[in-house]
Amino acid sequence: MAINRISLLGVPVDICTPDNLEEEILELLAKPGTKQIVFLSIWDLLKARRKGDFSECVKNANLILPVSKSILKGAKFLKLPVPERYNPFSAVIQILSILESHYKTLYMLGANKKTLNKAESNVRDTFPTLRVVGRYVGYYPKQMEDDIVQAIYKAQPSLVLLSEGIKDKNCWAYKRRNKFSSSIFLYYREAFGIFSERIKRISDKTFDKGHEIYIEVLKNPFKIFLIFPYIFYKILLMRERFFKK
Repeated sequence: MAINRISLLGVPVDICTPDNLEEEILELLAKPGTKQIVFLSIWDLLKARRKGDFSECVKNANLILPVSKSILKGAKFLKLPVPERYNPFSAVIQILSILESHYKTLYMLGANKKTLNKAESNVRDTFPTLRVVGRYVGYYPKQMEDDIVQAIYKAQPSLVLLSEGIKDKNCWAYKRRNKFSSSIFLYYREAFGIFSERIKRISDKTFDKGHEIYIEVLKNPFKIFLIFPYIFYKILLMRERFFKK
């Protein structure tokens, strides 16, 4: 693979340019077994430093794409190679375009029935040669999981796109990795909400400036308290650079 993996505060982060993304996706598709792409935010990075399923999920992911500007600044501060930052929505569109151009398949998992129906319809209209080989809503009862897993196993989609309503989020695929023969799994919570036009995506201008957190705070004022883990992140960076031998 034409990617370089760095370790930022003990958490792996991949350096992959958009120009190289198609090559990486095709190489992942050629590999057997369960593969996973993770969109990594600064909050995810801090969570991945702790032991647990999420930490193991990130460490075992095939492609880890940073979505927070703070991750790039942290890498630069520690004098590491600086990765490319990805807008999750734009990255999903690029990945779906890659799959379509190679006549690949998609399985959609998540959201409620109305949102999923509209999202699927819009995906079919936007990517007419990308085959949607299955779908299932999120928030599903536990007794339905075996049927969902079996359906994905039988369909063997190129990509399983997971959205809201999936309890284990990124860890859903990792915890069930031995139950699939071949597929790339990607969790993006807002995917189907944006595809269905129920959620307005963050503008490119806001994202490029790294101001998306302000939109989140406006939606949920309690997120103002994320300032404390952000300060902790800064302290970790300073400790890593100036005090760690």
